[in-house]
Amino acid sequence: MLIDTHCHLDAAEFDADRDEVTAAAILAGVSRIVIPAVERANFGAVAAVCRDYPACVPAYGIHPMCVDQASKEDLVALKEILTCEAVAAIGEIGLDFFVPERDEKLQAFYFEAQLKIARELDLPVLLHVRRAVDDILKHLRRVRVCGGIAHAFNGSRQQAEEFIKLGFKLGFGGAMTYPRALRIRELAATLPLEAIVLETDAPDIQPQWLEHGHNTPAELPRIAAVLAELRGISIGEVARTTTANAIAALPAIKPIHADCLRLPH
Repeated sequence: MLIDTHCHLDAAEFDADRDEVTAAAILAGVSRIVIPAVERANFGAVAAVCRDYPACVPAYGIHPMCVDQASKEDLVALKEILTCEAVAAIGEIGLDFFVPERDEKLQAFYFEAQLKIARELDLPVLLHVRRAVDDILKHLRRVRVCGGIAHAFNGSRQQAEEFIKLGFKLGFGGAMTYPRALRIRELAATLPLEAIVLETDAPDIQPQWLEHGHNTPAELPRIAAVLAELRGISIGEVARTTTANAIAALPAIKPIHADCLRLPH
C-alpha cells in the first residue's frame, strides 16, 4: 500500500468526480491520502472530505499565499480545530518567495505563529517551501517542532540534509518524473530512502505522462515506479519504505486495510 502525503482532494477540480477519483486511488493501492487546508475558509471543505472518505486524513493550516486574507482570529480557529479533531499535521504552512507581489513579513508572522501552535500541541507540520528554503530552516531552528514533511522538495543536497537533521521527511512527486528535472531526480536517486515520502499534490504538479491533464492520487503508483527506477530497486521496497516514512513523519496516518475503506457508489 502507498500513502499520498499531500493531495488537495477538496479542490473544486474534483467536485464533479470526487467519488470516482477516491475509489480509483484506493483500487490503485493508495491506502491513505493527506488533505491539507490552505486557509480558514476551506477548513470545512477539508473536514467534509475526510468525513466522507475514510482513506483521507486532514491537516489544517494557513498557506503563505493566503496570509493576505488571514486574521489573528484565524489562528484561534486553527488551534480550536486542531484540538477538536484527529489530524495528520498542521499544514499547509510555510513561506513562498516566488510570487512577485508578497508580504514576506506577514508570511513570516503566520508561519512562526503556526510553528508555535505545532510545538504547543506536539503536532508535525506540512511545509510549503518555494524559493525560501534557507528562511524556512531559520524559522525551524528557532521554533523547534516534532518534525513533518517538506512538501515538493526542490532544494540542494545540503538543504535536504538540514531538513533531515531537524527530523523532516522530504516529499517527492510529479516533478521527479520529468527527465529534465535533473537535480530533483538526482536527489531522489541518492538521498537516504528513509528520508523520502511520496505525494501527488493533486490536482497540481502533474507527472510527465499527464503534462497538463487531471492529476489525481491514483497516479501515485506510477510515481513510486519512477522512484524505484531511479534508485534501481523494486517498487515493493519503495512502497514499504515510503509508507513507513510517512507514518513516522505523521503518526496519525497509519494505513487501514482496504476492506475498511468505504468505496463510494
